Amino acid sequence: MCRLFAVTSEEPLSPMRAIHALDVMREGHDGSGVGLFLSGLAGPFEDMKDAPILSGIFTEEGLKRLDRFMMEVGFVTKYKVSIRTPKITPKGMPRRNRYLIRAYEYPDSWDGVSREERDARLMSIRLQLRRMGQENNHEDMIVYSFWPDVIMIKEIGDPLTVAGHLELDRPELLSRVILAQGRQNTNYAINLYACHPFFIQGVSTMTNGENTAFVPIREFLSSRGFPGYTGYQSDSEVFTHILHYTMRLGLPLEAYKHVITPLKDEDIPKHPDAGLLTALKRSCRFLVIDGPNMVIGCLPDKTMFMVQDRKKLRPGVVGGRPGMFAFSSEICGLDAAIPDRDKSKDFQPMHLDTAIVGPGRQEVRICRQTDPLPRLH
Repeated sequence: MCRLFAVTSEEPLSPMRAIHALDVMREGHDGSGVGLFLSGLAGPFEDMKDAPILSGIFTEEGLKRLDRFMMEVGFVTKYKVSIRTPKITPKGMPRRNRYLIRAYEYPDSWDGVSREERDARLMSIRLQLRRMGQENNHEDMIVYSFWPDVIMIKEIGDPLTVAGHLELDRPELLSRVILAQGRQNTNYAINLYACHPFFIQGVSTMTNGENTAFVPIREFLSSRGFPGYTGYQSDSEVFTHILHYTMRLGLPLEAYKHVITPLKDEDIPKHPDAGLLTALKRSCRFLVIDGPNMVIGCLPDKTMFMVQDRKKLRPGVVGGRPGMFAFSSEICGLDAAIPDRDKSKDFQPMHLDTAIVGPGRQEVRICRQTDPLPRLH
C-alpha cells in the first residue's frame, strides 16, 4: 500500500508539513518515491494566479529544447525556481540535473481566446513536451504540469530524504493546498509518470489501492476523443480522468461516487434522482471501479474530498479545524499535521460517503449516495 496525505489551509503551508505526515506513516510506504501537488500558491507566485507554471525535471539539453520550443510558441518567462542539486546524491535517489518551476507570460496571439480554448492549448503543450521528452528514450524532459497556480514535484526515493535534498522548505513553495503521496513500488521498474498525484486541467487525485478494472476504464476514456485521456503509466491515473470526465458532463462532485461506485440496481429506484442515476449507470458502466481504492482529490476551486470504494479495504480519515483540514491514510498522519483539533470530529468515510471540504475551509461536509444530488432540485 501507499500512504496519502492532503491538507487545505487558509494560511500558506510548507510542503514539509505533508512530508512529515508521510514520514510518521512510513510503515505504509517503502520509500520508493514521493509526489507533491501544490496549489493556492503563496510567496512569489501569489500575484501570478493566471500565469501558467511549468513543472518538471530537465537535463541541460532538455532545457535548451524547452527554451527553443517555448520561444517558438510565444511564451516568455515571468519567474522561475530552478533547483540544482548537490553532486552527491542520497542513496535511492537518481542523479538529476535540474528541477524546474517556471511561470510564463501568455503569447500575445492568445489575447481574447476563450477560457475553454486556453485550457485546451495549455494541456496540448504539456502533452507535446511530454512526448518530446520521451522521444528516443532520452527522458531529457519530464513534464508533470503546465497550468496556472499549480506546482508538481515527483521523485524516486524516501520522501523525507528527497525533501531534504531538494530543500523543499523554501518560501517559493508555500501553498494552501497540498496533496502528497509516499509511494510503495508495486511495479518492476519505477516510472515517474506513474507516481501520484495525477493532474489534468486543474483536477488532481491520488489513490491508495489497486484498480483491478483499469483496462476497460482506460479503453472507455481513450475512446472519448479527448486528447488528455492518455498516458496511463499507472492504473490509478484513470481516477483523475474519471473525475475530469464527470465534470465535463456538467455533474457536481457528489456525482463522482455514482460514476465509480453506482448504487445497486435495487436501490436506485428509491433515490430522488433515480432517472438520472439509472442513465448514468448505463452510460458510464465501463467507469465502475473494482477496488480496493481510497481516493483523495482536489478540484480547480480548491475543494478537497475523499471517497472509498465498496470494499473499504484502504484506510482514510478526515479531520481538522476551521481554516485547516487534512485528509490522511492514517490518524497518526493527521495527528502530526493538526494536533490541535477536536479529535471527536474526525471522520472515516465509508463506502457510500464523500467527505468534502469546500474552498471556505470551515467544515467537513458528508454527502451520502442516498442523498439528492445538488443543483438538481
